[in-house]
Amino acid sequence: MPNSSSISEFLLLALADTRQLQLLHFWLFLGIYLAALLGNGLISTAVACDQRLHTPMYFFLLNLTLLDLGCISTTLPKAMANALWDTRAISYAGCAAQFFFLLFFFSAEIFLLTVMSYDRFVAICKPLHYGTLLGSRACVTMAAAAWGTGVLYSLIHTVNTFSLPLCQGNTVDQFFCEITQILKLSCSQSDYLREIGFIVVSVLVIFGCFVFIVLSYVQIFRAVLRMPSEHSQHKAFSTCLPHLAVVSLFVSTVMFATLKPASVSSASMDLVVAVLYSVIPPTVNPFIYSMSNQELKDALRKIKRILEYK
Repeated sequence: MPNSSSISEFLLLALADTRQLQLLHFWLFLGIYLAALLGNGLISTAVACDQRLHTPMYFFLLNLTLLDLGCISTTLPKAMANALWDTRAISYAGCAAQFFFLLFFFSAEIFLLTVMSYDRFVAICKPLHYGTLLGSRACVTMAAAAWGTGVLYSLIHTVNTFSLPLCQGNTVDQFFCEITQILKLSCSQSDYLREIGFIVVSVLVIFGCFVFIVLSYVQIFRAVLRMPSEHSQHKAFSTCLPHLAVVSLFVSTVMFATLKPASVSSASMDLVVAVLYSVIPPTVNPFIYSMSNQELKDALRKIKRILEYK
């Protein structure tokens, strides 16, 4: 069997056995990818161009759309290329890069979602201190911390994973280089357990972020229910519920992918779960945010009018 020093490429999962189904997967992934590009691109443009959206909440939303674009661009283009050209190969360096960037975008996103919950908490529970606690410098610092922590986490994880001796072949049973599939190729029990321990710590960190978000929203909902005006309540809910929906979708899919029991694991189940946590959230997040946010809707209509005028 080959070891890690002799592996020059990995073989990703073949999504279909026939050429017709391969092309069907290509067009399906292309449609999803274009929808994600369009949705996130429109929101990014609206936030960047509309002066009324230059607030902390929309600044963090802009960062979220950039992370979503990066996340889906890490996996789908390679899967589409493999389906179109009827190949399964990805280079060793390409696999490591895909592994690194996917972990980076995921980890940065969970930290950013935590920061966004703090933003909503301050805006609703401590509105008089909002300008002080979330000034432009504080917002940039928190966003940079989320991105920087993501880089550090993914770098350590990637180096640790790809330093494992691999002697179980080079076949990855997934359409991208997923951590659990790379670990299956390891032949060092001690290194494998070390990496599993690191994953457990990562899950605990994600759980800690989720607890912080839940506690923030408990305080937010208590404050909203005490508001005397129904209009104020509706406005507060319209800014909070999209974020809560995005958090629920992201955390539930990632946690299920990480903690699902081995008894329900199969090639088809693993593929469905991977699509759920790596493809669906970046695609639907912009639509979740744009459905109930009137300010964002107005900015998008403004962009539409400008494009129609041109």
